[in-house]
Amino acid sequence: MNERLSRRDVLQKSAALGVLAVVGTAACGKSEPKGPSCSDTTSLTAADAQVRTQLAYVDRSLEPGKVCSGCQQFLPAAPDTCGACKILKGPISPNGNCKSFLAKTT
Repeated sequence: MNERLSRRDVLQKSAALGVLAVVGTAACGKSEPKGPSCSDTTSLTAADAQVRTQLAYVDRSLEPGKVCSGCQQFLPAAPDTCGACKILKGPISPNGNCKSFLAKTT
């Protein structure tokens, strides 16, 4: 193909690409608010670690509205720190979740 691009075409396409790059970068830079990482289980016994696995505990809940801070079993600590749980041993993230979630009653 023997097409020639005019100076105007090059400038327009460059400007459009620049805008796309800025918008794409801004969109990719957004992330969920970060909370404490409460996945360190080195101090737990093998049995306690296994219970966490069996109840599928995760630091970040994938189910909207089902986070540890909204669970009856959660024992909060200072803000932005790991709490505890009445069922699971070890550090528990307020943003976490497990199979034992039981919503707080008001």
